[in-house]
Amino acid sequence: MARKLEILLDGGRFFEAPRWHDGRWYVSDFHRHVVQTVDEHGSAEVILEVPEQPSGLGWLPDGSLLVVSMKDGRLIRRWPDERVTQHANVSRFCGGFLNDMVVDRSGRAYVGNFGFALDRKSRPTPTVLVRVDLDGSSAVVADDLLFPNGTVISADGRMLVVGETFRSRYTAFTIATDGSLTDRRVWADLASPVDPPALRPDGCALDAEGHIWSADAGSGRCYRIAPDGTIVDRIDPPAGLRFFACMLGGSDGRTLLGCAARGYYEAIESESRDAVVTMTKVDVPHSGLP
Repeated sequence: MARKLEILLDGGRFFEAPRWHDGRWYVSDFHRHVVQTVDEHGSAEVILEVPEQPSGLGWLPDGSLLVVSMKDGRLIRRWPDERVTQHANVSRFCGGFLNDMVVDRSGRAYVGNFGFALDRKSRPTPTVLVRVDLDGSSAVVADDLLFPNGTVISADGRMLVVGETFRSRYTAFTIATDGSLTDRRVWADLASPVDPPALRPDGCALDAEGHIWSADAGSGRCYRIAPDGTIVDRIDPPAGLRFFACMLGGSDGRTLLGCAARGYYEAIESESRDAVVTMTKVDVPHSGLP
């Protein structure tokens, strides 16, 4: 289905981890080392600088913003009074940079990491998903994940689904009452759909029909994926750019935000400021977390 894309925010290096919260969008810019807010009219504000590169975002029950600090393996807490402190250091679990994150309603954060040094010559290595509790303590809750990336939690809080970028699949778990993960299963096998030939799931969002909108780090498109792996819709990025993350939100929950750049390596290797955040309307609203 052809949809009109509008540019909400431009001038970025590499936007990631878009989130809708309390009437505003939040987004990290990896290589400008900032977290920004932007309203539905495009008015933007830098609210936090993260020298070691920001990524995943989420909120604690008291309204504190949690931010992944990628290169040093930490979670940073921006309190409601704008104080900034360390919430946790999980670098001992990381094989490569800390990455995307989802925070549940009780304040437990589930955080992935690259698993290896991501460069043009690297070979993917399995790694773990880490849970950080409200008191800052941390533990491994799943292993043998190949680049655990965009992660969602169902509206009832009972299921977590994580994208394994380099395994071309979404893997689901049941969330136990203590926050541990059980009943591991494949939610969607994306290794050999008809189009594209193999999808590499990146930043994603869950909708009210239980489908996942996923940015495909391979093709650069956004796809809507059913729980059996069927691709039922797609959105193409602006010319010359590729989507690396998306999120549902807005005042009606039906705005799909997309983070687009020329490429991951291109963003590292140049000082270009051509990354954008797009928005388009979809039919089914947001559900669950983030």
